Amino acid sequence: MAGAIADADGRILVAKRPDHVHQGGLWEFPGGKLEIGETPEEGLRRELNEELGIQVLASRPLIRVHHDYGDRHVLLDVRRVDRYSGVPVGCEGQPLAWVAPEAMDPGRFPAADRPIINALRLPPVLLITGEDPRRPVDFLERLAQVLTAGIRLVQLRAHDLSLDDYVRLARSAHALCEPHGACLLLNRDPRSVDGVPRHGLHLTSQTLMGLSERPGRPNEIVGASCHDQAQLARAAELGLDYGVLSPVQVTASHPEAIPLGWRTFADLVDLVPLPVYALGGLRSEDLEEAFRHGAQGIGAIRGLWPGQ
Repeated sequence: MAGAIADADGRILVAKRPDHVHQGGLWEFPGGKLEIGETPEEGLRRELNEELGIQVLASRPLIRVHHDYGDRHVLLDVRRVDRYSGVPVGCEGQPLAWVAPEAMDPGRFPAADRPIINALRLPPVLLITGEDPRRPVDFLERLAQVLTAGIRLVQLRAHDLSLDDYVRLARSAHALCEPHGACLLLNRDPRSVDGVPRHGLHLTSQTLMGLSERPGRPNEIVGASCHDQAQLARAAELGLDYGVLSPVQVTASHPEAIPLGWRTFADLVDLVPLPVYALGGLRSEDLEEAFRHGAQGIGAIRGLWPGQ
């Protein structure tokens, strides 16, 4: 078990591993091994009390990461801790630091911890834009509404537009996102939007499976649509920042698609060291259910886009 402990400013507590242990000298998220008979929540509470002297009051699942170091296989079951009592101290003499997720250097963490950094950097809700991009004034008004309401990750989906119209819309959408600190992801062939303002890319599953390396610029967010285990595995192999797995439930946009259901969703997500959004027939009220089944959060069009 590991805890991603957040302070009021969104910084996360990290601890330095002793030099003499496996992955020594690197920073990690505090925690330790479960004891026989403990639930994950019980184990996390005990470990964080022993290591940091705090009492966990509320936590939720963040991500589970399987990693093979060659000489050992680890499973990190990570929970985000937003409420606790006490002041964290290094009860075992370990150095501590509060670090914003955006400022974390993955090279200073064990390899198994690096997907956790991605999960901490991503918000729990991914908006996929809906109708009608052919009416840009109305479209951008709707985008402004959801940004004002708190959306911070936007996938610009407008497959029916010509490339020129898409680029014009993307420039306007980027200008709207910037003041809100929101990230705009362009859902288009990466080569066609190379010079377009953006914060990242979203790949279709077809594009994903045709790639031999991660596309995009350094330090931007890159994710992909996935529908099965092979596509999720490819997204992880390419070092993408997230996946979107669908459909979880019956959707109005693709009524012919057979829904995965939450159990299958959880089983597929548990196989990859990758934050994964649940998509398909979901709304904001499904967020807690998504967390319980291993999701980074939810993605939605109709559940989030005004007027859908």
